[in-house]
Amino acid sequence: MRREELSHLLAFISAAERLKDTERSGWTSSGRRDTVAGHTWRLCLMALVFHSSFPETDLARLLTICILHDLGEAVHGDIPAPQQLGRGDKSAAERADLIQFLTPLPEPLRAEFLALWDEYEAAMTTEAQLAKALDKLETIIQHNQGANPATFDYDFNLGYGRKYTDMHPLLAELRTELDAMTSRRSQEARTGLARP
Repeated sequence: MRREELSHLLAFISAAERLKDTERSGWTSSGRRDTVAGHTWRLCLMALVFHSSFPETDLARLLTICILHDLGEAVHGDIPAPQQLGRGDKSAAERADLIQFLTPLPEPLRAEFLALWDEYEAAMTTEAQLAKALDKLETIIQHNQGANPATFDYDFNLGYGRKYTDMHPLLAELRTELDAMTSRRSQEARTGLARP
């Protein structure tokens, strides 16, 4: 590998550190804002834990899609799902951010990463569909687990991403469990009962 190419790869890797500081709408159980990097890490962990229930999926492809799915958020940050309504084409904006972010990479790698992101966004393969479903489930888990502010809207999660999470019996079963937790958290928030 040429020194210049190595320098570009290191610049890309260094820039990805921004995702460690890019906040999401949820909070951790200790009361710190969740980050895109934290979300992506646990999404990959979920893929490892559940992939054996999806024998038709290629684990390496699934993990790669999970790692890349929010990479463009290093440019302009995360827009929480409830705030996306009426804001234009989020997908096109995030794709443009991803293209900008991938600039330091050599063309073949840029094209590969962008194609995998497009695959995820369109949910066109079993790996992309599973990544989408796990992405939604990880978000709901974090919202249920987090020390969120009193005004947090738990009820939004009851419909969030259902078309992806209902695609497989295991995912639907996980979703049922998470919806029960969400309903409890919502009730606690409405009655002013804070979780320890």
